[in-house]
Amino acid sequence: MDPLKALADAERKPYWLDSPARPEPRPRLTDHTTADLAVVGGGFSGLWTALMAKERDPSLDVVLLEGRRIGWAATGRNGGFCMATLTHGLANGLERWPDDIGRLERMGVANLDEIEATLERYGVDCSFERTGELHVATEPWQLDALGEHLDLISDLGLDYVPLDQEQVRAEVNSPTYLGGLWERSGCAMLDPARLAWGLREACLRVGVRVHERSPVRSLRDDGVRIELRTPYGGVSAAKVALGTGVFPPLLRRLKHFVVPVYDYALMTEPLTGDQLAAVGWRNRQGVGDSGNRFHYYRLTDDNRILWGGYDAVYYNGGLVKPEYDQRDETFVTLAQHFYDTFPQLDEVRFTHRWGGVIDTCSRFSAFYGQAHGGRLAYGVGYTGMGVGATRFGANVMLDLLSGEPTERTELRMVKEKPVPFPPEPVRSGVIQVTRWSIAQADQHQGRRNLWLRTLDRMGLGFDS
Repeated sequence: MDPLKALADAERKPYWLDSPARPEPRPRLTDHTTADLAVVGGGFSGLWTALMAKERDPSLDVVLLEGRRIGWAATGRNGGFCMATLTHGLANGLERWPDDIGRLERMGVANLDEIEATLERYGVDCSFERTGELHVATEPWQLDALGEHLDLISDLGLDYVPLDQEQVRAEVNSPTYLGGLWERSGCAMLDPARLAWGLREACLRVGVRVHERSPVRSLRDDGVRIELRTPYGGVSAAKVALGTGVFPPLLRRLKHFVVPVYDYALMTEPLTGDQLAAVGWRNRQGVGDSGNRFHYYRLTDDNRILWGGYDAVYYNGGLVKPEYDQRDETFVTLAQHFYDTFPQLDEVRFTHRWGGVIDTCSRFSAFYGQAHGGRLAYGVGYTGMGVGATRFGANVMLDLLSGEPTERTELRMVKEKPVPFPPEPVRSGVIQVTRWSIAQADQHQGRRNLWLRTLDRMGLGFDS
């Protein structure tokens, strides 16, 4: 089908948020109050922090402030891949923290297990499916990359199964696949918006005070408590946890480490029984191809296909604007790639198209820290893999605020900061040259040019 025709009736809104299950917003904060802990941000990072703070100490007075609606930003716009990895994949973690990689992988799997247990404990229905993820190769050079760490995977006891061309096509039938790895237990598929709404209800159940449409405009520290101001009220808190992602930070230092990158996705209409049979996909894994500019895709609970990725767009100047949520050039490209991957689905149309901004940093995985005498903690920079890792990050923030060392706070990953980005306009130039170089690498059997090799040596890069 012509991509333009396939997109003609697609709603310009995130599929997950376009749901009758979306709850009514909680009341705005309209007075001045106090709290033991104020959590800023109603995405996964803030929700997990507020919930686990009450689980650790039920007597704690916790208030959560969200500027718009719970889950409206990156939390409600992603692909719903809940991964065990804390490091944006094994290869990235191995490159940066080789001595800790065993602990990081173990802690990541434990974190995913704990997410599953929490959903069961609170009765959160978000279509959680522990399907694992297929990492597929569509070019010969990608096969070599997939096989590079198989010995280490075995040594770490990770549940990966290598698949040849026939085996991977038996899992998901695409003529583009040459081989793959099935990461069988390290990833779950879920509905991210329903997860956020379920965590909101869990927070309310344990006594967290939740205020939506209450953006925090300023932060002031009097040396004893931290004062947060919203348009109609405020909170005086003993401690603060920031989970604001890429949006203008209340802590100025973070702007040097985080840049906004836009990611885009499509959702198909539900597949018929014959269409689903033509693709196979009996085990319902999430799928990611192995290019530098990669696609991610998965089935929903009503057998739609979410198809996203490839373009990771940085708008010069690091601007964040609502109009950037829509990019027709990318939508057409994604639709064409969908039909290239699944030619047997050439009659399938798209019902939704959307984009959103994610927070990325030069090491691609989250970093953490404290300010204001240890009374404020933050976790930021998840680079699109925060559905699961934000829970780990929430635990890190709570550990830091407690002042007691833990296994988490002793990790180099937690103690170290990424390389900062240069100031604008140099920042935009560096990122755009890097994006071009990454595209060139995909077109030349993965070979990285001098620019990318230089950035690799500096520990500064860019990832789709």
